Amino acid sequence: MEEFNVGVIGCGYVGLVTGACMAHLGHRVACVDRDEGRVAQLSAGRVQIYEPDLDALVGRNVREGRLSFAGSGGLARVVRESDVVFVAVGTPPGEDGSADLSSVAAVARGIGEALAKSTAPRSVPLIVVNKSTVPVGSGDHVSMLIREGAGNRGEDLDFRVVSSPEFLREGSAVYDSLFPDRIVVGGDSREALDRLRELYEPVVQQTFPSGLDPRPKTTVPFVTTDLASAEMIKYAANAFLATKISFINEISNLCELVGADVSSVAYGIGLDERIGPRFLGAGIGWGGSCFPKDIAALRSTARERGHDPVLLDAAVAVNEGQRRRVISKLQDDLGTLEGKRVALLGLAFKPNTDDLREAPSLEIARALDARGARAAGYDPVAGKAAARLAPALSVVFDPYEALAGAHAAVLVTEWEEIRNLDPARMARVMEPPKLLVDGRNAMDPAAAREAGLLYRGFGRG
Repeated sequence: MEEFNVGVIGCGYVGLVTGACMAHLGHRVACVDRDEGRVAQLSAGRVQIYEPDLDALVGRNVREGRLSFAGSGGLARVVRESDVVFVAVGTPPGEDGSADLSSVAAVARGIGEALAKSTAPRSVPLIVVNKSTVPVGSGDHVSMLIREGAGNRGEDLDFRVVSSPEFLREGSAVYDSLFPDRIVVGGDSREALDRLRELYEPVVQQTFPSGLDPRPKTTVPFVTTDLASAEMIKYAANAFLATKISFINEISNLCELVGADVSSVAYGIGLDERIGPRFLGAGIGWGGSCFPKDIAALRSTARERGHDPVLLDAAVAVNEGQRRRVISKLQDDLGTLEGKRVALLGLAFKPNTDDLREAPSLEIARALDARGARAAGYDPVAGKAAARLAPALSVVFDPYEALAGAHAAVLVTEWEEIRNLDPARMARVMEPPKLLVDGRNAMDPAAAREAGLLYRGFGRG
């Protein structure tokens, strides 16, 4: 295997996972971030985000000298010494839903400035990889900004811009990096695409040390296309998955009206190979940093070009409605919410992460506070952060403490620990009517009712 010198600009979620996994493959990786405190923590092998296996991967590769970190002052050196530079900075949504590319632009200009000041000739062009989720057409824009950053030397620079979008699921990002469903790269230079194939070869051929026996993959598809198509693949994938969830939630609402069980419906349609069983879980709906941001950007792109994205608009509308249905279900059995105590079980937007971006729990907590209810919340890892983001939410660090004296509980995030709570113990510490709104259909309705809980799921009564 050829060893590459890899630079990663941005040590947030995507950048850190990318850098750590590239180092695990045997490449020499230098990561740059403008947050000096984060750099100091990572240089000591300490990871500040919760992601299974990431802390061990970072710590081991730092100790073994394959992974290093530097502040923004190290950008020029990293660009100068790297064969490939990944741009992995944030692209948050603006008020109109469009992606804010200011961080990407700053990095692109910085790369151009570094290339212009480099005195040593390059034997091969620098490959600049857009790992950040950027609107379609951004690859060409980044190329222009790199040349702008170089000033009057811009036309002399030797570099290629390529898109290689990430498809990481929070909570299994390391696994998804090493055992992906596919690797997508897009660009106009065959030379650059071939070089990236060499960079990713250990993943494509599954030749890296995995620690898993048997391996879940034998080979990984390597998809090459043009820049715009690679950028669109990322948005289209997330939009489809979000729409699939909204579809089953729309079906679940109909199931409640006609007396059907959405779990049986989802199982039955999921056996069709054209549909598949994944992302057919009815409930509160989707949140997090990716689906809301990417769909907002895709809708904004459509409207900029005079197209009305009807299906995407509907997917968002259904998702927003699911949050309101939680409040409706509570009101149906509690009547007024004023003076009632409600336990929120799970606060992160999904299990196995501490990410609270667009988390349903925070929206539900705000709605309860506005209606005079008192909410107590529990999460295995996201509790402290939630307390800072939702002052009206009383965060505790034991699920049964959250349930103590509660008239109702909402299962928001299906952590394994929460799925396995003892219904009888829940009923003992709660106050009548002991309502359980199962926002993920994660608990056994019969066991809950037998224990004395008033069970209400989604799409199944």
